[in-house]
Amino acid sequence: MKSYLITNRQFYTDTPAVFRSVLHAQFVKFLPDFALYRDKNNPNYAVQAEHFIEVCNQFEGIKGLIHRDVALAHQLNAFGVHVTSQQFEQITKAKELGLYVIASTHNEAEITEALSYGADAVTYSPIFTTPLKGDPKGLEDLKEITGKIKTNIFALGGILTLDQVKQCELNGAYGFASIRYFIDN
Repeated sequence: MKSYLITNRQFYTDTPAVFRSVLHAQFVKFLPDFALYRDKNNPNYAVQAEHFIEVCNQFEGIKGLIHRDVALAHQLNAFGVHVTSQQFEQITKAKELGLYVIASTHNEAEITEALSYGADAVTYSPIFTTPLKGDPKGLEDLKEITGKIKTNIFALGGILTLDQVKQCELNGAYGFASIRYFIDN
């Protein structure tokens, strides 16, 4: 089961030294397979993204991705980019630049569309209850999707415990993605 750590300003701050320290500590503790720099409101996004990739590069095996910005991911030599469900048309460009692409999806049609553009993997959410993300899909829905579509699907949304991680794995997920799992455990 692959693990995918997602940053969040609330937990990681936008102060470079603190950000680097907290991120480094979380990487040491969890050694995720993938990590995403995501901060929709940081006015110094590119600078902080550079710090993020530098910390990722200190760890063998952590694949660092940048959220939404294909050009920046390429410029920083990130492993890849994570596009939103509104950005599928950028997947082709990202692939041409040699980036690994994870796409955010919320239903079967979005998964199919993201894959048609060449996405390497998708997040599928929300699986469990998550603030401001609507009704959870649940494990049965996850099992149905992973049974229908053969691609790397990361379960996302409300994953806070090791038991939830195991339940996602038992229901076919390639991996799990979370913000709070990596902060609260």
